[in-house]
Amino acid sequence: MNELNKINYIKTFVKNRLYNEYSGHDYWHIVRVVNNAQKIMLNESADNLKVIIASWLHDIGDYKLHNGIDKTKEIVFPLLKSMEFNNKFIDDILKIISEVSYNGGFNQPPSSIEAKIVQDADRLDAMGAIGIARAFAYGGNKGREIYNPDDNLNIYNSKEEYKNNNSSSIMHFYEKLLKLKNLMNTDTAKFIAHRRHEFMILFLNEFMDEIKN
Repeated sequence: MNELNKINYIKTFVKNRLYNEYSGHDYWHIVRVVNNAQKIMLNESADNLKVIIASWLHDIGDYKLHNGIDKTKEIVFPLLKSMEFNNKFIDDILKIISEVSYNGGFNQPPSSIEAKIVQDADRLDAMGAIGIARAFAYGGNKGREIYNPDDNLNIYNSKEEYKNNNSSSIMHFYEKLLKLKNLMNTDTAKFIAHRRHEFMILFLNEFMDEIKN
């Protein structure tokens, strides 16, 4: 099986696994992350195959999709092993995926350019119009309020990590999404993130104006 066939096999595997996923971590999120990664790679020197495969598989075992249990290695290792990737390659993919998440990469930057690219690609999909749509999809999927007037929106100015799983969808912007612009690794992602960040600010300003008494 050549590289293209392997990628297509992984693509089909991911599509089948995420067929009924409605939390914003669906198949089309993965497609957008892959596309973002490809854009970033135009200006970066990296192992393209590792970036593409890690992008396709970065959410497949995520704890958010498995009742709080991370199943990345349980799913990814046998999948890639069955496709005759060697153990070193598989370990590299698992390490990239482990460094992609917001909490996983907040305090410690990714250790490879491949992980930096995939992390940036994933974070870009949490920003802008797509990010807004995904924030409310995820919040609704988890039974969260759209907004609560008791939210402490000043958290945007702090370095506190995103930890509150019960906060409103609007609070999620201040806890996490508005902080992403300053956490990008690559110049390409920083450029794209700037516009998406400004769009989220416009949205939040309009939202706050509309809920005023």
